Amino acid sequence: MDSTVPNCSWIVREHEKKELTSSKEMFPIEIARTARRFHRQIPGYKMSPLVSLPRLAAMFGVGGIWVKDEASRLELNSFKVLGGSFALYRFIQDRLGIPDKEMNYKYLISKEVKKRLGDITFASATDGNHGRGIAWAAQKLGHKCVIYVHEETSVRRIDAIRSYGATVRIIEGTYDDAVRQIVVDGKENGWEIISDTSWEGYRTVPTWIMQGYSTMMMEIQEQFSGQGIARPTHVFVQAGVGALAASVFGYYHSLCGQKAPRCIIVEPENANCLFQSARIDDGNAHQVGGDLDTIMAGLACGQPSEIAWNIIKDTADAYVSVPDYIAARGMRVYATPLKDDPFIISGESGAVTLGALLTIMKQHGMESLRQALQLDEDSQVLLINTEGNTDPLQFRQIIWEGSNPVPKEYWFDRD
Repeated sequence: MDSTVPNCSWIVREHEKKELTSSKEMFPIEIARTARRFHRQIPGYKMSPLVSLPRLAAMFGVGGIWVKDEASRLELNSFKVLGGSFALYRFIQDRLGIPDKEMNYKYLISKEVKKRLGDITFASATDGNHGRGIAWAAQKLGHKCVIYVHEETSVRRIDAIRSYGATVRIIEGTYDDAVRQIVVDGKENGWEIISDTSWEGYRTVPTWIMQGYSTMMMEIQEQFSGQGIARPTHVFVQAGVGALAASVFGYYHSLCGQKAPRCIIVEPENANCLFQSARIDDGNAHQVGGDLDTIMAGLACGQPSEIAWNIIKDTADAYVSVPDYIAARGMRVYATPLKDDPFIISGESGAVTLGALLTIMKQHGMESLRQALQLDEDSQVLLINTEGNTDPLQFRQIIWEGSNPVPKEYWFDRD
């Protein structure tokens, strides 16, 4: 079912709920345990909170809204560090031939490992958060780091990457141009590329990154269990190249099989490569062109990760494409909670799923999507706030100054 209202487009896919071999192979529980065991050793590690918004859920007619708040993840205000750090762990483990039982964080950062590895430069392209996570992890391990960003990347995001000792190079064009350039330059300079997107012949590292996100999923399930909830009924995940969405969807399908929650992708309308791949519906990942202009910097990607798409196409129940003001709406709702609901600091990419959920539940014309997804008073909805205030200037412009306002005809309280 493909549908569009003036400010939102969506595609619903009917999937037979079944055991998916691809999800079990990529996201086995043993790997999730390994990732979490590693992350627990990092100084400063603690579980990020899973918070409930019961008042907001009651207002919008669902049983519960649960937010995994990655704004408090280590010192980086983003979930991305989980994937990047685990990928470096796996890279060094693979390079030196060290089994899991002998591998630990203390040994990883030791002079012995540094001597055995020699001089290594890790490199990646980023819209901001992934690059900062790689720079942070490389600094902890005592290795050089080069990060490529596209020309529209904000100064605040660039400065945040540089603060961890990385060399930052600004590339003309989009995020996808930065990825293409670092592949060329990485080969010429002998850099080790740690990318969260995949392409032909480059799949192992992106797989490690996606598996690193499993730590967050294990935390979520532990936290839900503490609330007497076996699993969410719905999970909304924002997507750029699709690595996080594939991790979340793949983990739940590996863990729950036929009882996996309904999985919904949310993308900016000017960078909706997964949405367009689903619309073409030939089983392949497709690139979208243009300047990828969106306030959701972390989602401004035109080319899906192939390995992520191979998981998503079999697990996503719906794809939703939204304008920027839906993300700004989500930011403002998080920042001005109803009485007794918690206050959440969320950046543009982090808040778009809340904005999309509220739009689906309240806006005229969205009734068919609500019904198709079976969103009602029994639904327990999981959202992931993927980033905190990673761009302070834009954050203030949206929260303080009201930039990217919702057009009046789409205000919830007009009636």
